[in-house]
Amino acid sequence: MGALSGGGAPWRRGWLPALQFVRRGSKAVTRHWKAMHFQRQKLMAVTEYLAPRPAVPPRCLPRSKETLQEDDGYARLLRRQVEEVFRDNRMIAVCQYNSMPSEDMVLMRHYLRKHSIEVKFVLNEIVRPVLSQSKYKNLLPLFVARNILLVSREAKAKEMLRVLKGVPQINLLGACIHDTILSRQGVENFAKLPSLEAAQGQTLGALALLPSQTSSLLQRGSAHLTALLDEHIRQLRDGETGSLAEPTPAQSSGAR
Repeated sequence: MGALSGGGAPWRRGWLPALQFVRRGSKAVTRHWKAMHFQRQKLMAVTEYLAPRPAVPPRCLPRSKETLQEDDGYARLLRRQVEEVFRDNRMIAVCQYNSMPSEDMVLMRHYLRKHSIEVKFVLNEIVRPVLSQSKYKNLLPLFVARNILLVSREAKAKEMLRVLKGVPQINLLGACIHDTILSRQGVENFAKLPSLEAAQGQTLGALALLPSQTSSLLQRGSAHLTALLDEHIRQLRDGETGSLAEPTPAQSSGAR
């Protein structure tokens, strides 16, 4: 009883036996992942929900006015550069650009730069708004794919066609030369024309030929009349000299 009373050793006060929970009969986890049956996989794939696709892709829908008003400064800069290209160059050729090695592109730009022709890469969403509000809006049907511009301050159509002949990845669609829109055939016909100096010489020759022909026609009558009068005077002189040289019939009878 002394052991259970409040007195005695301190370690005996409030001591309770430790409780231990022993789990008996526990088993190891033997259920592992098992592949779904093939028939069930087919059933799940067939019955899977697919959201319907929109009738028109979102990128083909017209942009709202709010989106158009939220253009950043970079887009305005690109549009300003396009305006400068169309304002400062006399030849602007629109070409379709297909994928090509970078080495070939560098070589083509080098040959074009020899003739003062520059290559400009443009985006359709940048160039189309600019052309729609300018006098070049008839060029809009050409900007339907990935395009590049070949621009020059002079009309170098012959040199441009000579370089593009060796680059099949670049297809000429049309051009604007001296504010005149030309098709591919029109550009080829323009390249066959003589140079400006030769054309000016031919024009001066044609203009000088008409006055000379008119002058000759006007002088032909007077010259013909002069020739006839000269011939008449010569005949009269020949008649007078012939009459003086021949004896009269009376002189011939007296002499007998």
